Amino acid sequence: MLHLRLICPAERTDDVVRVIERTVGTTHLVVLPGAARSPAGDVVLCDVAREAGDELIGELRTLGLDRTGSIAVENIDLSLSERAEAAEKEAPGEPADAVLWEHLTDATHEESTLSITYVAFLTLATMIAACGVVLDNAILIVGAMAVGPEFGPLAGFCTALVRRAPRLALRSLLALVVGFAAAMAVTVAFSWFMDAVGLFTEAKLEGERPQTGFVYAPDWFSFVVAVLAGMAGTLSLTSAKSGALVGVAISVTTVPAAANAAVALSYGDTEQTVGSTEQLLLNLLGIVLAGTLTLLAQKALWASQRPRMTKPD
Repeated sequence: MLHLRLICPAERTDDVVRVIERTVGTTHLVVLPGAARSPAGDVVLCDVAREAGDELIGELRTLGLDRTGSIAVENIDLSLSERAEAAEKEAPGEPADAVLWEHLTDATHEESTLSITYVAFLTLATMIAACGVVLDNAILIVGAMAVGPEFGPLAGFCTALVRRAPRLALRSLLALVVGFAAAMAVTVAFSWFMDAVGLFTEAKLEGERPQTGFVYAPDWFSFVVAVLAGMAGTLSLTSAKSGALVGVAISVTTVPAAANAAVALSYGDTEQTVGSTEQLLLNLLGIVLAGTLTLLAQKALWASQRPRMTKPD
């Protein structure tokens, strides 16, 4: 269940209440006339099944409540109420399958912001992966994958394509391009330093690497895994099952490929640099393609449920 706290002008309260009452899956409606001070107006509280949440929020935005008042949404961890149980049964579908598009857009907007923290995490992940590829250490590679924050802007770009939000698409693309460029540039310098102190050597990079050689040898399996990971990551975001994102992060080789490309570039190894760059781009393409198609499928699924979201007059 979701809890909505609304602030609306007094002259729109009746319209807001009518929208809530005719939306399936709503309950616990409370109206507090004149309770709001900033902005001034009435406070309306209600609970709604997650399956009907996106429909209700969309109707409230149509009334202009996001401009003239406020729409706040919270997840309810526990609700001991027979009315709440009846509301969830009334709403079509399952809560885990519901997509809150406004929440997804807001979340991916934040995650796809090019910030110092984002670049720092991506750079540190790439440097850890650089140690992994030189040492042929799979544990370091997995750790670097888990640290990398690149799925945020990838999800933001997929969301922007489906929602037709050019500003979010540009923001996400900027975070990806600038983030990886900065991370790889710093990793090149890091590789030079590690070589100077004798911790990195070209012989280690060029030697047999059974654990990490795959990062510069892209194949169809790389693309298939990226597609599957993109689907899993998108479902994790839309269903609020964030734990699955860890598995997604360690399924794709974006960060290790970028790291191998940077180290190879520092030694002038064109073959590994090109191969690693192809691996990186192949993974990014697979995730974006899968994420976009997954969101489109979810959008179509819930569009078919739309007529059932409103109670008959």
